[in-house]
Amino acid sequence: MLGRISLTARLTAFYALVSTLVLVGLGSLVVMATERHFVELDRDYLKDKVALIQKIIQESGPGDSLVGQLSGVLANHHGLFIELRQGEQVVFATRESVFPPSVQSSDASAVPSDWRLGEQTLRGMNAHFEAPLSSTPTTPPGPPMQVLVALDTAHHQHFMHGLIHTLALYLLTAILFSGVLGWWAARRGLHPLHIMKERAQHVTGQRLDQRMPVEAVPVEFADLAESLNTMLARLQSDFARLQEFSSDLAHELRTPINNLLTQTQVSLTQKRDVATYQDILASNAEEFQRLARMVSDMLLLAKTEHGIELINREPVSLDQEVLDLMDFYDAVVEEKHIRMTLHGQATVDGDRLMLRRAISNLMSNAIRYSPHGSEVLITLRDEPGPTSMCIANEGTTIAAEHLPRLFDRFYRVDKSRSHPESDGTGLGLSIIRAIMVAHGGSVSVTSDQGITTFCLAFQDNPQVDGDLY
Repeated sequence: MLGRISLTARLTAFYALVSTLVLVGLGSLVVMATERHFVELDRDYLKDKVALIQKIIQESGPGDSLVGQLSGVLANHHGLFIELRQGEQVVFATRESVFPPSVQSSDASAVPSDWRLGEQTLRGMNAHFEAPLSSTPTTPPGPPMQVLVALDTAHHQHFMHGLIHTLALYLLTAILFSGVLGWWAARRGLHPLHIMKERAQHVTGQRLDQRMPVEAVPVEFADLAESLNTMLARLQSDFARLQEFSSDLAHELRTPINNLLTQTQVSLTQKRDVATYQDILASNAEEFQRLARMVSDMLLLAKTEHGIELINREPVSLDQEVLDLMDFYDAVVEEKHIRMTLHGQATVDGDRLMLRRAISNLMSNAIRYSPHGSEVLITLRDEPGPTSMCIANEGTTIAAEHLPRLFDRFYRVDKSRSHPESDGTGLGLSIIRAIMVAHGGSVSVTSDQGITTFCLAFQDNPQVDGDLY
């Protein structure tokens, strides 16, 4: 249930809770400080009365009435209770004894004690002093005297009740106000999130150009807005590529399917001899092979783009793979009178079959687009640092605007897609890039003055211990 509470409500509750704790703590300190102040005032007041009583006793003569003097001095002190003892005898008392035994028997202390008497709350203390000397030197002084004084604290309690009531009302009002203020502050503070939410609600497959307002949000939300904008930019780019890929895929699949459908419909219009049917089936088989290669290439691209682990890693001699493929393409090379030259040696760590496919695709493209009597130059470099392999061939210079997109799926420089001499699926360069990414490398292309060069760059090759293989 807590997970469904809005962030505004959580911040409001948290702000109100913190404000409540602070206000309650402050109110408690005020009450405690006030009570302590009253205790100190009452202590000083009681000490003054003890000192006054002691002075009256010391100054009274033998014939003076001590009770009369004390009654006269203390007559106007409302709420003050005094009891004067000498030994076990009560010399003077303002009223019946109001002092509990715990106060009577306690030692003299500067800290007053509190006790209840009916509905009254009293605060009192006691003091001991020597009895005054007798008028005759031969008469020994009497036993020590004890004075007990107490004060009715009703006026303090009345004040404290009013103070606590006032503080309670203020506390409730302040809590309500802090809650409203916290809600307003949370709403204002989270307003940029509402703006980002509104922007996000307008993002659709057709409106991926929406971006979050980075400059209009606080610093705390700026990183979030930039991250969302980066994500939207990637989605927009990927979605555009996906749309283009879907369109290209539909176009590429439509041609062989239309060929198969047309040939089949034509063959069914009338009876034909066995040889004609065999030719039609052979032609259909070629189209099926083209479709099968296209599906296989798409599966390979899907695996590599989602990240694959190269299980069959081993040292691969690139120069040996090139020599094997030169033997494989020997017939085509002789037919076009093309010279193929290899320079250098290199060994990399990777999947032999995947690397052979990448090299084969590059050599096939170089042979296909090289004019008769030209040369295909293959250069291997295995120096300290990244290993590289470059294949250069003569031919038509590729315009600079096409070079960055040559490795996109189904992308062709010729927009008419008219390649009667080619049986490729338009995925060869995309597969090369995917294989190189799987090996932690890269592929690049340059084209200038009739020379087109494709280069494979592998990651740094550490020395491999033979015992690992």
